[in-house]
Amino acid sequence: MAKQEDQFKKVISHAKEYGYIFQSSEIYDGLSAVYDYAQNGVELKKNIREYWWKAMVQMNENIVGIDAAILMHPTTWKASGHVDAFNDPLIDNKDSKKRYRADVLVEDYCAKIEAKIDKEVTKAAKRFGESFDKDQFLSTNPRVLGYQEKINTILSRLARSLENEDLADVKALIEELEIADPLTGSKNWTDVKQFNLMFGTQLGASADSSMKVYLRPETAQGIFVNFLNVQKTGRMKIPFGIAQTGKAFRNEIVARQFIFRMREFEQMEMQFFIKPGTQKEWYQHWKETRLKWHLSLGMGEDNYRFHDHEKLAHYADAAADIEFKFPFGFKELEGIHSRTDFDLKAHEEYSGKKLQYFDSDENKSYVPYVLETSIGLDRMFLAVFSNSLQEEELENGTSRTVLKLPAVLAPTKVAVFPLVNNSGLPELAREIVDDLKWDFTVMYEDKDSVGKRYRRQDAAGTPFCVTVDHDSLEDNTVTIRHRDTMEQKRVKIADLRAIIKEEVDMRAWLMKM
Repeated sequence: MAKQEDQFKKVISHAKEYGYIFQSSEIYDGLSAVYDYAQNGVELKKNIREYWWKAMVQMNENIVGIDAAILMHPTTWKASGHVDAFNDPLIDNKDSKKRYRADVLVEDYCAKIEAKIDKEVTKAAKRFGESFDKDQFLSTNPRVLGYQEKINTILSRLARSLENEDLADVKALIEELEIADPLTGSKNWTDVKQFNLMFGTQLGASADSSMKVYLRPETAQGIFVNFLNVQKTGRMKIPFGIAQTGKAFRNEIVARQFIFRMREFEQMEMQFFIKPGTQKEWYQHWKETRLKWHLSLGMGEDNYRFHDHEKLAHYADAAADIEFKFPFGFKELEGIHSRTDFDLKAHEEYSGKKLQYFDSDENKSYVPYVLETSIGLDRMFLAVFSNSLQEEELENGTSRTVLKLPAVLAPTKVAVFPLVNNSGLPELAREIVDDLKWDFTVMYEDKDSVGKRYRRQDAAGTPFCVTVDHDSLEDNTVTIRHRDTMEQKRVKIADLRAIIKEEVDMRAWLMKM
């Protein structure tokens, strides 16, 4: 656990040092769980969003996008269940006066047991070498099976208690497991209480005429209330999807783990409208499709796993998370939910308007079922960034810090250096920058030695560096260096665009799906 914490601290520090993420309002000591995306961070975030949008919308003829407003009529949230049921179970420690999410305390306890399983796997892999079969070990080792059974028992009880709103049993579980305050070690807990997470505000010029509205806690409802508008104007036939990216807001009392859980965050969601009775096959389809999208980025198949929900939300008949191995363990990255017809029927009831689809093939109208895929853009950013940050020992005995971002997502695709700051080299380097910037994000750099510039670009995540030297003036060739392998090649200036495009083009990456 200490090693994980050290790695996570490096991630947070590196994100600031290399212009990815800053604490919001830092000169005023910051605002808890609110962050700003810096010059490199905003580019990486944009590239992740575009990679998702191209795969989800552009490559699917039956999926279109919208951008719904953040502020919506307050009845929207009554219909969706957020006013009555959008709560977190919170518990206070009487000694430290700190407040925690009760379910997260229990999940963190289980994560420590998972760490023990990982330790057993590591020891066994070292002992058996190349003959080690991880899957067989996990399914047969008595100690591992005992750990896993304990985890399953705890999480099943937690899910059952939360579903039944038995908060007394949640507290009893915390006490039975002897879970202590992470800061002080105190086990002196209050009762568990529910806390609504929505941010409320007033809409209107005066107190007498103002209306209470909410900052949206999710982006899905903007899609549901526009279902019929999109279907009719787009002449969409079921099955079809509506996608959206945008900000959402939750008054997280226990926001932590950097950008993993924030009060202001961005979602990338798609609601897929289907014929009732077909939800099982579409649920399986989108589970497989979304995992393929993640795997196309090459961040390691072992870093992903599915977690099927035992406790289902009030609207779902099936739900699963794609979990990613963050520095602090496996946590939810994306959710795939079979939402049935709950949302459209609820909005029909509260609005008095029909939200039905006329199926010309069957000559009847019905309320469609919905399959949802929902991924946190900020969590995806953290997954990419934390997985990419590596320390490498080199053959010459030195080391380097390298941010091995998937090249398709890297903020800057290529940095161009003049070997020296005279003899016409800067001018030629500038010409190359001016040519490449039409297609790629390019940086020009001329400070320090070329070796130091390479190290800076490695740490910033730039996939390619191009060095212009004296020979370049004679033969129109330059040296191109690859970040991941550090391999250097002499290539023609005229070939640079094609070489870089081959490595960073979204088409090539998405074709891996």
